[in-house]
Amino acid sequence: MPLPSIQPRLPHAEPMHPADPDSLFAMAVGSVNAACEVMNTAPFVKSILSQPKNELIVNFPVMLDDGSYRLFKGYRIQHNNILGPYKGGVRYHPDVSLDDVKALAVWMTMKCALMRLPFGGAKGGVSVDAKVLSPTELMRLTRRFTTALGQNIGPDFDIPAPDVGTNSQIMDWMMDTYLNTQSNGARQAMQHVVTGKSLTCGGSEGREKATGQGICFVLLELLSQFGLTPEKLRFSLLGFGNVGSYAATILEDCGAKLVAVLDQSGAIVCNDGIKAHDLAAYAANHGGVRGYRAGGAKEIDHHGFYATPVDVFIPAALERMVDEHVAGSLNCRIVAEGGNGPVTPQGASVLARRNIALLPAILCNAGGVTVSYLEWVQNKAGVHWGADRVDDELRHIMVAAASRVSAVSRQYGVDLATAAFGAAVEHIAASYKQRGIFP
Repeated sequence: MPLPSIQPRLPHAEPMHPADPDSLFAMAVGSVNAACEVMNTAPFVKSILSQPKNELIVNFPVMLDDGSYRLFKGYRIQHNNILGPYKGGVRYHPDVSLDDVKALAVWMTMKCALMRLPFGGAKGGVSVDAKVLSPTELMRLTRRFTTALGQNIGPDFDIPAPDVGTNSQIMDWMMDTYLNTQSNGARQAMQHVVTGKSLTCGGSEGREKATGQGICFVLLELLSQFGLTPEKLRFSLLGFGNVGSYAATILEDCGAKLVAVLDQSGAIVCNDGIKAHDLAAYAANHGGVRGYRAGGAKEIDHHGFYATPVDVFIPAALERMVDEHVAGSLNCRIVAEGGNGPVTPQGASVLARRNIALLPAILCNAGGVTVSYLEWVQNKAGVHWGADRVDDELRHIMVAAASRVSAVSRQYGVDLATAAFGAAVEHIAASYKQRGIFP
């Protein structure tokens, strides 16, 4: 006889609403709450997902090269771990704040659930302009931050990864610091405490391009729903860093045409197409796309950039850059979120009114955490996979997630963005229903 399912009885459990209704955290929780309503999620699950499980703030001193000391503030938010260890990036940026890191942790929970990865969501960061620090100052900051986090991270508890302002070098330093602060004799087998490492230090093939690659896999899977093909696809990019540049070059290799780019340096357009590989090399050498003229490319103002006719617009920069005004200017059929939370709720409403499809970040940019998972698996097993296998594994996971989102969209009659959060929430709720709440 099967055991009865344990349903926790919390009849009065209500979500804890964010203190600031206009914050990024409120935006993230709002998406989760809307999905919970569509999926008829149990109130206690909705309540649990409305707040992080753990919030850690650390203040730590770092010695600068001139011998002086400066105090830095760091964060690690652990949102939910019902599906497995916490997982999420570490951001170095002057605007890092508690509410923003909480929002990013919520989205990471949703990404992992949607991809069906055995991880929960976390995020961390330090409020710092890393560009003004020397390499040795950056190393000392990273080691001090890792030490301050202490046992709040671990290879089977909370696994950091790169994010804005961090890279494989930062991850290598974090791993080395963690290993050297462990007394366990097996500490050298703990290199999976972080992912996104260099290949030399146990990183995975394909990790650097993973987020951009994931966007491409999602688009290639869903384009036919809009009557589009890669060979005739025209797209534009907001942001041309790691994510945007890889998305551009991979889409170009599939036959698509990049026609406009806006980054921190300026905007360029070329109706006949911009050579993405050439632009990536130029931007790396010149600090941005401004001044690029090859193939007839020319400068354009911001309004002209947003109004450029394309099939797909990919915002691959920071959060909340597509508000209602930008959304009203776009001339596209699909917005595919390459960055985390680039479209505001007001912007999303405008896109919906204009019948522009929104593919959310928890689907489009989940390639990074997916290859991080593959790196974690390789480290635990003591193996190293080739690039082709990593790409195949990533493609399988991303395509399955995109299909899952399409199915929920059809079943519940909701847009793809709501469907993505709905598929994620449904998976989390099923786990809570089966496991119950301890004790």
